[in-house]
Amino acid sequence: MVRLYYVHDPMCSWCWAFRPAWHAIVQALPEGVEPRRLLGGLAPDTDRPMPEPMQQHLRQTWRIIQTRVPGTLFNFEFWSRCAPRRSTYPACRAVIAATRQAPAFQEAMILAIQRAYYLGAENPSDDEVLIRLAANLGMDPGRFAQDLNGPETRQELACQVAFTRRMGVRGFPCLVLETEHCYRALAHDYNDPSTVLEQLRDWA
Repeated sequence: MVRLYYVHDPMCSWCWAFRPAWHAIVQALPEGVEPRRLLGGLAPDTDRPMPEPMQQHLRQTWRIIQTRVPGTLFNFEFWSRCAPRRSTYPACRAVIAATRQAPAFQEAMILAIQRAYYLGAENPSDDEVLIRLAANLGMDPGRFAQDLNGPETRQELACQVAFTRRMGVRGFPCLVLETEHCYRALAHDYNDPSTVLEQLRDWA
């Protein structure tokens, strides 16, 4: 089995920028290569407000992304509408809780979180935002709310994060190819999916 792991976080702005390229890569994967998402867990749970210097840094990151990856959109009203926290684990757990209801909800929840955050200026660090997104997608909101912070969901996130660390992943997005229990990090280009596809043809 050859697997292409995509290590990401739904609240990683560079992952948002990489979304079109990843979609193109999946559509053009060589036969026998299985794509699989892994949650890397960018920032653990916290109730503390995000310090102003970090807010400034992230706003600048969004501007850099817009320059380097044309077409990537951000709603900067997020920084005035919301009370940001450096906490992405709730959004990661939301992806797991959604997938528990149906595998098809995985991708739908990731996109819903990204659109809410980057376009809608909503805060996916807040459980109530995530529960509303799940309901809008047609999930059972009661079950989702229960699973969101349940022990099995927390354990699953911990396992995925630990796995990515064992593979040597330290930043997102990251693409790792598994062949016969050998892991290779692949170079990627936010604007050119062929960078990854050419490597897959060489190694897969």
